[in-house]
Amino acid sequence: KAAFINFISDEEWKSIEPVSSWFGPSSFLMSSMSALFKLSMWIRHGHGYLTENLGIPVWGSYAVFGLATLFLGMVLGLVSEILGADCDF
Repeated sequence: KAAFINFISDEEWKSIEPVSSWFGPSSFLMSSMSALFKLSMWIRHGHGYLTENLGIPVWGSYAVFGLATLFLGMVLGLVSEILGADCDF
């Protein structure tokens, strides 16, 4: 606590470089990181629901999320292939 008060009262904060806009809270990078954290919390909540409320074993929950990941990858690949077929590169 004392170090923080000295930091403010001695105005040491003036010598610190400001955070670049790339790492600012509203930047694309930080917004993407926030979305990934939200996704991880959703997955954690889903895992808890499957194991605690539905009684699915832990390996079963992992299997559900693994299959969902494979299915989503196939869907995204199919959409990418359909959209890429229209482009002549």
